[in-house]
Parts: sequence; C-alpha cells; structure tokens
Amino acid sequence: MNILAALKREEAKLQKQADKVRQQLDAVRAAGKILGREVASSGKRIGKKRRKMSAAARAKIGKATRERWAKFRAAKAKH
Repeated sequence: MNILAALKREEAKLQKQADKVRQQLDAVRAAGKILGREVASSGKRIGKKRRKMSAAARAKIGKATRERWAKFRAAKAKH
C-alpha cells in the first residue's frame, strides 16, 4: 500500500467535503442577507437594528395585560 497515494486520496476527499460545506454556508448566508438578518461571526446582528420600546410603553402593555388576565380569571371564577 502506498501511504502517500492514500493520503492524497484522503486529502482530495476532504477537500471535496470542505467545498460542499462552503457552498451550503454561502447559501445560508445569502438567505440570511435576503431576510435582512445577517449576523457577524461575533454573534452581533448586521443591518437592521431592532426597535427599542420605551419603559412607559412596556408599562402600559403590562398593565393592559394584567387587566385582561384579571378579567379572564374573574369570569372563570364565576363558572
């Protein structure tokens, strides 16, 4: 058995696999870019920034939610 020939075959096989993985990675990155959610390797988003809700708006939503649930629980307790 020629060890050098076996190593070259293994190298060619691994190179083929690496090329296939690169193509898949490029496809995934392209899909992410189309969706506007590209992520850098550091994990931070690239592109559109998320909107930040003010504390007052969060409080207002929380209050409304608590009121809805209180109403639901009250109706459930009657039955």
